[in-house]
Amino acid sequence: MEQKNIVATIYIKDGKAVRTRSDFSNPRNAVDLALSYNDSGVDKIFLVDLSEDESEHLKNLTIIRNINRLIDVKTAGAGNIKRLDDVKLFLYAGCREVILNGGKSETLCLVKEAAERFGKDKILVSVDNVNFAFKTRSYIKDCVHELVLMTPELATAIENITSTPYILRQDQYDLDKITELLSSESIRGIYGIFIDEDDTDIMKLKSTLSDQGILMDNFEPKLHWSDLKTNSDGLVPVIAQDYQTGFVYMLAYMNEEAFNTTIRIGKMTYWSRSRKELWTKGLTSGHIQYVKSLTADCDYDTILAKISQVGGIACHTGAPSCFFNNIIQKEYVDRAPQKIFENTLKEIISERNTDSSVKEKFDIGMDSILSKIGEEAAEVIIAGKDSNKQEIIHEITDLIYNLMFLMSDNEITWDDITTELATR
Repeated sequence: MEQKNIVATIYIKDGKAVRTRSDFSNPRNAVDLALSYNDSGVDKIFLVDLSEDESEHLKNLTIIRNINRLIDVKTAGAGNIKRLDDVKLFLYAGCREVILNGGKSETLCLVKEAAERFGKDKILVSVDNVNFAFKTRSYIKDCVHELVLMTPELATAIENITSTPYILRQDQYDLDKITELLSSESIRGIYGIFIDEDDTDIMKLKSTLSDQGILMDNFEPKLHWSDLKTNSDGLVPVIAQDYQTGFVYMLAYMNEEAFNTTIRIGKMTYWSRSRKELWTKGLTSGHIQYVKSLTADCDYDTILAKISQVGGIACHTGAPSCFFNNIIQKEYVDRAPQKIFENTLKEIISERNTDSSVKEKFDIGMDSILSKIGEEAAEVIIAGKDSNKQEIIHEITDLIYNLMFLMSDNEITWDDITTELATR
């Protein structure tokens, strides 16, 4: 049996997240909402563009691009897709999949064209009746990765027409019904209103479904508490580190209950030695630590937790890290590639409006910068032909530096670049 997906939906109207396709009340920050889903344990996010004109469409695509730059969860873009270029825009905005509207006549041809151009694995189709599946029954299996069924009643009829798997709408939390649905081999997952609610505990839902025999993408530990070596108090120290930057937040301790709770709910849970009780980090402060990975050291007596820290604050003092009391420090050059790239780009941005060589370069104009990039690219080629390692390093450095002016002018970050590289 395949793993089943829990799918959240973000409806985007005028750059903000709204409740549904028709309820635009209480708009929220779409990026913040996506980040919360990213940590909560959902397996996929539908990003639905509700724009009514080209200007709003481009605005929403920018938000979608920002979302995909910051989260790890797979996204599927939907809305205002009428031609192949519209599919391309969503994919260029970082969506791994695109949802075509099966209710539109042009989708009958577009689905074949899109699958041929971008690959079947990127193409989903939403349907609110059986017409699309019936009309495309001769080629739907070769062109569509998944169907998105708008109403639960469609499931049986769709299964009678095609073996293409589907994601089914389920708006109410009904554990027996959800378990029954996900037991079907034809269904890949569910989406719906209850999944999008702030108080829905996705990790708890997935753990409960796992207990019911449904294969979910949740934490299945390769090591158990019995494999670890505890200290004299029956505890194991845990170092909490940012899963992206490597920033060290804190050190705390786990007992067996804290260890198992952390794995089950996906939030860092510790044993308080002072209060003699279990505590899930952030339940009172809001600075929750979402688990990305747990790794034991070579002696099995310490755990390294890679986490996503909400709010960026781990210490009870209000400091980002508990480690801020300096003992000794020697000056050194930080050669971490990501920091060097980020700091250099920040300097270019900050000096753009100051009396500096950076400002002079921008004042000359972008055409001059682009010409310089071309020159430096040619220099890299020449150095490469000569196989001169030091010269290649020098010319690549010049090229990257000049590319950062182009990046700055177009508000492109190194996160944008590394995200794109990660999908290659």
